[in-house]
Amino acid sequence: MRSIVPRQGSRVDGSTAKSEVVPGHFSAPWLLRTGVAVIGAAARPLGARLAERLYLTPPRRRARPEELQALDRAAPFQAPFQGGALRCWRLGEGPIVLLAHGWGGNAAQLVPLASAVVATGCSAVLFDAPAHGASSGRTASLPVFGAAIAAAARRTGARAVIAHSLGATGAAVALLDGLELDAAVFLAPPRNPETVGWSQFASAFRLGARLERATRDRLERRLGSYLTHFDLPTMAGRLSTPLLLVHDHDDRDVPISDGAAIAAAWPGARLLATRGLGHRRILFDRGVLAQVASFVSDRVGRVRG
Repeated sequence: MRSIVPRQGSRVDGSTAKSEVVPGHFSAPWLLRTGVAVIGAAARPLGARLAERLYLTPPRRRARPEELQALDRAAPFQAPFQGGALRCWRLGEGPIVLLAHGWGGNAAQLVPLASAVVATGCSAVLFDAPAHGASSGRTASLPVFGAAIAAAARRTGARAVIAHSLGATGAAVALLDGLELDAAVFLAPPRNPETVGWSQFASAFRLGARLERATRDRLERRLGSYLTHFDLPTMAGRLSTPLLLVHDHDDRDVPISDGAAIAAAWPGARLLATRGLGHRRILFDRGVLAQVASFVSDRVGRVRG
């Protein structure tokens, strides 16, 4: 693993970046939190069912006008997925790089990253994950993220993936399930959904020990695996795709220790550690975008043997 610490990052407007709430950190309104507690106390299976549904329902992020305008210049298409469709867009020409957002995000927030990729002579494909943006579905999960990334990559012939937050974990799941790519970039990836996601949800809704256990049992039956199965440092040892991992020291939502652990376990991975960008502004910093785009284009531009 190689580690590089560049000059301190800054927001696009030049001010120091403040950390933003990561999709996966849960806000539980008092009425909803109370409803879950009351139903769980009266009928634990029903309360667990409601809590599971809430956990699997992503928030909807509204795209900014300038992001939508940028997508208007892209070529839209759809990729079939699990009886529905993924809403996708393509910008540029050349080897295809797939961009994947995180929990509660959407394709529009990756437009600056797509522009950096296109500037290197590659094309960028962005898509809304299931139950996100304009794609079909009402609930999602980490295995669903992984399956969607694999479906979009195979549908488009993508040769690399750049993924943010939970999208990075989903990309690792796709790689472990057999997706073959020439390069991958993970931006602020959580090491597993238990430490970033589940624990915040259980805390926000103040699930008691019994309701939390019942809800987690339902969730793990749905996923077909324990949450601890999706631990990226454990998965990394079985992967060989060239990886650049970017994480910020000031990320309050996913600690840089998560990214460092993943990079240390992933054979040949390179860690790019930044400062002052937090969890989301890492997607807009020009220095980061240039290094990410260069890493990918250098590898997808090579002729496969």
